[in-house]
Amino acid sequence: MEGKRVKDSSSVMAQVMNPQDANPAGNVHGGVIMKLIDTVAGTVAVRHARANAVTASFDRLDLHCPAFIGDFVTLRASLNLVGRTSMEVGIRVESENLITGERHHMASAYMTYVALDTDGHPMPVPPLILETDEEKRRNREAKARRETRLREKTKEKECQLDANSCELA
Repeated sequence: MEGKRVKDSSSVMAQVMNPQDANPAGNVHGGVIMKLIDTVAGTVAVRHARANAVTASFDRLDLHCPAFIGDFVTLRASLNLVGRTSMEVGIRVESENLITGERHHMASAYMTYVALDTDGHPMPVPPLILETDEEKRRNREAKARRETRLREKTKEKECQLDANSCELA
């Protein structure tokens, strides 16, 4: 299977935040931002796999500052890591006050998707071609996150099988 470059599947999405996106104080709901993140990241995964891709994990979401009604929110998403059937997508969210021009990095997230064949089973995806130092750095960091996810998943499974092996948090 021939590899694909990061830029071949990267995606940008933007929209103005409206009253239905916010609470009575004008702050955009975190869930609205999460849905936009899932939409743009899912687009990246489908572009890479050229097949249906489903959300496997919402690994991390850091909200740095709020967005408000009237803000123009831009989401940039690209692949960080590709496994056999899974893909980690990194997302950066920025908000812009269209009146003042002030911009903020409001959120970052990492999501994992699994490509599915027409029968709904996981299917192999093309390898990722890393071209820039930035892409290589993001790939290294994604590998470390993947190792952490797999360790946590193993620990969680052990806990489900034997409750006495669980540590209380």
